[in-house]
Amino acid sequence: MNKKTHEIWNRRFVNQIIDSMADGVFTMDSRGIISSWNASMEKISGYPAEEALGRTCEILRCSRCFGKNCPADVKTCRILELQHSEAKECLLQHKDGHDVSVIKNASVVKDEQGKILGIVETVTDLTELNLARKRAEEAALRLGEIHRLDNIIAKSRVMRDVFSAIEAAAASDATVLIHGESGTGKELVAGAIHYNSTRKTHPLVTVNCSALSETLLESELFGHIKGAYTGAVSDRVGRFEEAEGGTVFLDEIGELSPFIQVKLLRVLQEREIERVGESRKRKINIRIVAATHQDLYARVREGHFREDLYYRLKVFPILLPPLRERKEDIPLLISHFIKEFNRKTGKQIMDISRRAMRIFMNYNWPGNIRELENSIEHAFVLCKNDRIEPEDLPIELLETINNSRKTTPGRFFQTEKEKLTKDSLLKLLDDCNWNKAEVARRVGRSRTAIWKYMKKWDIPLQRP
Repeated sequence: MNKKTHEIWNRRFVNQIIDSMADGVFTMDSRGIISSWNASMEKISGYPAEEALGRTCEILRCSRCFGKNCPADVKTCRILELQHSEAKECLLQHKDGHDVSVIKNASVVKDEQGKILGIVETVTDLTELNLARKRAEEAALRLGEIHRLDNIIAKSRVMRDVFSAIEAAAASDATVLIHGESGTGKELVAGAIHYNSTRKTHPLVTVNCSALSETLLESELFGHIKGAYTGAVSDRVGRFEEAEGGTVFLDEIGELSPFIQVKLLRVLQEREIERVGESRKRKINIRIVAATHQDLYARVREGHFREDLYYRLKVFPILLPPLRERKEDIPLLISHFIKEFNRKTGKQIMDISRRAMRIFMNYNWPGNIRELENSIEHAFVLCKNDRIEPEDLPIELLETINNSRKTTPGRFFQTEKEKLTKDSLLKLLDDCNWNKAEVARRVGRSRTAIWKYMKKWDIPLQRP
């Protein structure tokens, strides 16, 4: 390989490395004209490389540089004079107009003789981390305000067993592992355990382990010191330290990477942490409550989850039953959600009809309590009277009831054996102002089925 070929190969290799970086990287010449723009910059800014090259960094409309609004040229910003800018958290304006929270850093690059070759800037996108922090803060606030043992709505035998387990867990300081399908209320149970324990005057900190990448999750849990990685411009306390004296709720614990599993095991064993980039050990006084919808023991057998961590977590397991196994709780939950949505919307809906209740009781509820709540909210949008009827319910509930009865505009029922005719469909379309979704809802069929009938009978999709 000759020298020229070697240089070309090296250049291509360097470009591939820069394009594979998660951080945005772009370069400018000594005049401030953009000369390169990696793939992450395209994603962060919305500007493809062909639009950015040849322009200045003014296209980013940075909210601050050196404590001022971002200037349009390199002379005004003094980067050539100062040689380096301190990493700062700021906002960039995406091509479509919305702001993107980032950490931005710039440095001047020189050759061996000290001649300025250009400027390189790195941009770290903070959107994912900020959203995760916001969700955690909102969850903690929500738990602190309304989630108590008596706010878990249930009267079934299986849930009375869960209440007993919550009370026992609250009276101890053991690590708890909550297992249940999505939508069963694992976060409620964690809140009930914390707020009925001796730690209730201290923080309850929630972390969703599936919401962040390994690097961000490590920083979020353990904190970091200044300079630990690109963008770490100051020391930051992690969630474990923030929860001092209280409880850390680790949701979706089954999603932890092997590296974070090892670090969590040390926390459970030693009750101490090290911030990222620091070797100093810090003692912590916390209680850990974890939750998962996965079969953790199966993940242990498959080699995806550490066996020693699994047994450290399941000191006191609590199994939350799915809604289909506690259907006697459905009327209570419906009544609770009707009161909640009356309060939120200002409506005065009294209850649910027997026909609608029958549909609720026959449905299998794959989305559990969260799906039931969403179904009541859907009904509140459509309901025009003081009672929820079948035609107010989501189509999924009506479609999955085998051999059930279906609603028509006059709230009369037809059986499965009765077929939709062209004349009855035309009348329904007129009654529903040619809204195919509403027609589908009233007859308990899918919107696609209505379209197929219209095509079969040569009925136009729009009112003639």
